[in-house]
Amino acid sequence: MSSLITEDEISAETEIVWLEDITDLDYVRQSLDRLSTRTGKPAYTRPGRLVGYAVLGSSAKASRSSGTFRRRVLWLLPHDRDTTPDGLYSTGAPVEAVDPRTIAAGVKGYKTERSEGGPPSRAMLAMGATPREQPASQG
Repeated sequence: MSSLITEDEISAETEIVWLEDITDLDYVRQSLDRLSTRTGKPAYTRPGRLVGYAVLGSSAKASRSSGTFRRRVLWLLPHDRDTTPDGLYSTGAPVEAVDPRTIAAGVKGYKTERSEGGPPSRAMLAMGATPREQPASQG
């Protein structure tokens, strides 16, 4: 889970590879998976889809017991806000979710007003974020 990822666990990252455009994604889920390689697209076994992954540099050490590497994967589930905007996460976000614009190699990312379902703050607007259309109230 993102709240459990520490900077030292991802310090060997050299690149984040995005498999899709993150412009319209308010958040992505992130986790550390045990993978057999430092590089390349990992196999994805969760429901939903793989959105991105980290590439590790040569300084990354494999586990002595399993020979695997802990690599960050970025993903979304079928009920996440990008596909179900009025669903469970119309506001708020899963604990392991962060704003994809805050992620970089070796940087775990963080939640923002946008990732939590609210309008972007003035600071985010200054960085180029645009307000999302809010659904019309039912009444």
